[in-house]
Amino acid sequence: MRAVVLHQPGQAENLKIEERPIPQPSENEVLIRVRAFGLNRSELMTRKGLSPSVKFPRVLGIECVGEVEEDPSGHYPKGQKVMALMGEMGRAYDGSYAEYTAVPKHIVHPFESTLTWKTLGAIPEMFQTVHGSLHLALGIQPGETLLIRGCTSSIGMLATQMAKNLGLTVIATTRNPKKERLLLENGVSQVVIDNGVIAPKVRKLFPNGVDKVLELVGASVLKDSLQCVGQGGTACMTGMLSESWSLKDFSPMEFIPATVKLTVYDSGQVRSPATAFQEFIHDVETGKVKLGIGKVFRLEEIVQAHQLMESNSANGKIVVLT
Repeated sequence: MRAVVLHQPGQAENLKIEERPIPQPSENEVLIRVRAFGLNRSELMTRKGLSPSVKFPRVLGIECVGEVEEDPSGHYPKGQKVMALMGEMGRAYDGSYAEYTAVPKHIVHPFESTLTWKTLGAIPEMFQTVHGSLHLALGIQPGETLLIRGCTSSIGMLATQMAKNLGLTVIATTRNPKKERLLLENGVSQVVIDNGVIAPKVRKLFPNGVDKVLELVGASVLKDSLQCVGQGGTACMTGMLSESWSLKDFSPMEFIPATVKLTVYDSGQVRSPATAFQEFIHDVETGKVKLGIGKVFRLEEIVQAHQLMESNSANGKIVVLT
């Protein structure tokens, strides 16, 4: 099989196509014929050497869609459509940047769909992150106001649609004024241009603050985002578009406004039920949700795909077909 192997961290050009034996699944694993996978910022971080626990050489990739090739336990028949995500995939063991991957059975979700592989390839981690952030972390409710910081990302664009469909008012931020129309067409009610400090602008629109904040930029702007939340509201840090996870000299009493709750969402720790994935696939099939796919690449174009992700100019989820 063909696989993309990273022998040492660094530039996108370090990702090399190689011929490797098809992995043999153990009793508790499923061998998947990978049809498509989406790219994720965490893979970019790992490629750059910012994931200390990852050992090289490694086949990256924390998600995929495809078909069961072999399940030693007999639970899944050959040809069953499945998606797999997280569970240290592409980190502790080889992941989805390949034509086949053997993964633990507990991270595999079966599904049925008439969608194309390129569309399905955009779903697993993007949906899990949005659904988990909005429902499991933020606990959104109809009628609330939701601020999404870093809204032109694929996560932000999907979160807008899912929140709007549930009756929330969505306020979006972007650093690029030229993307304001894109956000409005996707369903946001207000756009705030982000120059690094947005709290005064948000408070001008909503003097009492917003109910919920979905923080996708990262730790570098988290304190400012918390200032946008009204009393009793909640902020969830999910993203790291700024590639910034940590804070120096963190003083909770000064950092977090009184009565405002701060949480995080990590799909590696908490997952949405398998039924939620199937319901979401149905929403895409019926047109209730429109997926923002930035560009589709072939496996042999993985370097160009990573370069596009690093440029932050994809305007949607990047998908790779095998």
